[in-house]
Amino acid sequence: MGLSAAEAFDALGKDYETAFAGLTAQRDELDWLVTELSEGARVLDVGCGTGRPTAETLAAAGLDVTGVDVSPRMVDIARTQVPGARFEVADLRTLTFPAGSWDAVVAFFPLLQLTRAEIDAALAKFAGWLAPGGIFLLATVPADIENVEVEFMGKPVTVSSYPREVYRERLAGLGLRVVREQVIEFRPDHPGAAPEHDLFMAARKP
Repeated sequence: MGLSAAEAFDALGKDYETAFAGLTAQRDELDWLVTELSEGARVLDVGCGTGRPTAETLAAAGLDVTGVDVSPRMVDIARTQVPGARFEVADLRTLTFPAGSWDAVVAFFPLLQLTRAEIDAALAKFAGWLAPGGIFLLATVPADIENVEVEFMGKPVTVSSYPREVYRERLAGLGLRVVREQVIEFRPDHPGAAPEHDLFMAARKP
């Protein structure tokens, strides 16, 4: 059985940030998001990790950023590295906010260690949390898999996902309009890491 997300990312800490520092597509998506939001817009960073680059980039652009992560160690690092944002320890599966709380929700890779039922529930929550005109920005590894044991940066984890077209269908079914998407190949900077295909998808609420 793979490690829980909290166990895996508590163990990885700053190594995760280093391994993915070269993921330029993520920074491109953040730069695009900044152009779509007004100064002071409320942004939720789900699975914030160390706070870099997502929360740091968005806070530096004048956005009101709150990051949440299931890993206490990641949250501690983020609070130190990105004083311009707020960070809390939270489990996505039980996290709740009132409808319309956020102008944008960013979820860069937190869905992978959920079951498909939990992914569906999370997507529905994200759509509900968005204010009218709000943007959901997703990154994941698109694949037709559920509860598959893999090794990630030397840690055993259990992962689930959907193919690209299913994510598109799920978001449309929640009333969101996909406005931007790409799949890129990326090799994390970590011994033994294999190239992965990463999906970036943005959807807007009417």
